[in-house]
Amino acid sequence: MSLPQPSTTGLESRESAPGEYSQDERLLLLRLAHDSILSALEHREIPLDPPTAHLGEPRGAFTSLYRGEELRGCVGYVLPVSSVYRAVAETARAAAFEDARFYPVKLEEARDLKVELSILSPPQPIAAEAIEIGRHGLLISMAGHRGLLLPQVPVEHGWNRVTFLEQTCRKAGLPIDAWQKGAAIEAFTAEVFGEKSATR
Repeated sequence: MSLPQPSTTGLESRESAPGEYSQDERLLLLRLAHDSILSALEHREIPLDPPTAHLGEPRGAFTSLYRGEELRGCVGYVLPVSSVYRAVAETARAAAFEDARFYPVKLEEARDLKVELSILSPPQPIAAEAIEIGRHGLLISMAGHRGLLLPQVPVEHGWNRVTFLEQTCRKAGLPIDAWQKGAAIEAFTAEVFGEKSATR
């Protein structure tokens, strides 16, 4: 099976300002995500050494997979535990095969997948009133529970700031008002880009 080739015209970004990653770097990372999934299905290895110093910098990253309008998997690293290049490869593979909400991706559907990548900044503590919808993702932690939602999630669902906080608490398995009762609130930004697909 040949590797799907993302095209420049097929890229969409959720950001109004230019991001840290160039168009060429974005295409390379999207291609890597596809190849990581296909290589697992085809039982072959791919090199994971970053091709440039910039792509070798540590970053948290999430890979979301879509088939048509439907989410097909989403897995990520919150913290910068490895290079962005390796993080994309590993989270793409995990989204395809390890997201417990979905059955593992099969070879015959791999070419139909659309990839969206979210490259994260390090989480920093933030006051609840300082959270900006569309700019910040949230990480809420308390008593060994932790939940994360990406910046694009409240925009897609039409949530306000309070609902965003409540839903992140819910994701953590905490009461929805835990953010008012001592839970640690951290925020991060994300450079989000992917392949153009049907409106979601």
